Amino acid sequence: MKLAAIDIGSNSVRLLMWADGKTLYKAMRTTRLGEGLNADPYLGENACLRTAQAVADFSARAKSDGAEEVFAFATAAVRSSKNPELFLEKVRSLCGLEVDVISGEKEAEIGLAGALGGRDGGIIDVGGASTEVIIRRGGKIAYCKSVAVGTVRILDAAGRNLQAIKRFIAKKIEEYGDVTLPCADMFAVGGTASRLAAIKHGIREYDSSILNGTQLTREEVFGFARTLTEMSVEEIKNSTICASSADLIGGGAALMGMVMEKFGAERVTVSESDNLEGYIYTKIKAKDKGEGER
Repeated sequence: MKLAAIDIGSNSVRLLMWADGKTLYKAMRTTRLGEGLNADPYLGENACLRTAQAVADFSARAKSDGAEEVFAFATAAVRSSKNPELFLEKVRSLCGLEVDVISGEKEAEIGLAGALGGRDGGIIDVGGASTEVIIRRGGKIAYCKSVAVGTVRILDAAGRNLQAIKRFIAKKIEEYGDVTLPCADMFAVGGTASRLAAIKHGIREYDSSILNGTQLTREEVFGFARTLTEMSVEEIKNSTICASSADLIGGGAALMGMVMEKFGAERVTVSESDNLEGYIYTKIKAKDKGEGER
């Protein structure tokens, strides 16, 4: 059975095609749904329209490729806005999909499921408008927190000045609290992690087989933050994989590094399996449970 999931993030929309326990392919389109949210908690008309169109295009592509069901879920930009229905109605009108607006905790849980399955460990998921950290120990969730700080919010609030970025992040990540759960086996999922892994490998085209399992030390991540905020946006576009996120990646690196520091993580392992796979797992599990109860 072929299934598809669409992740509607604050910076990009992503599609996963899935069959027989395997990822067939992923696709991404940058739409910046969350632009301006740091200053104004309302989704913009144009941002909603271009993002809804991306969702509709991915839904049509998935169905054309044989998906029997297409699921769509939205994260921080939609859940934190004061006018989510503006976006949700545009999606309905364009393709008929009902979007599942998930909580930050749910986002963290499906990210953990996608990256680690049932194994112990933790993940850091740097997004456009929120960053999730979740840690599992002894088969149980020991820590789970979503904080409203991400690459799009950083750009809106602090531009590309590294000192201003760090001041903004430092204030925001106080919300994680006094962390007493250092996790040595920490993974990183999401666009920032993948792009930093690609920069480390020196590749310009996305290749999950190369990126998956890449280790990034905290020192490396902070080094990327310095370099990428010193470079111009055009230089980043012309020399890295970050064409659609050249203005965001420096702030994303700073955020990842500071969250790693907060949680005592000396290194993270990049996982290309993430909340898309995790969301599919939850749907399959719910379906199997429903069939078992009948």
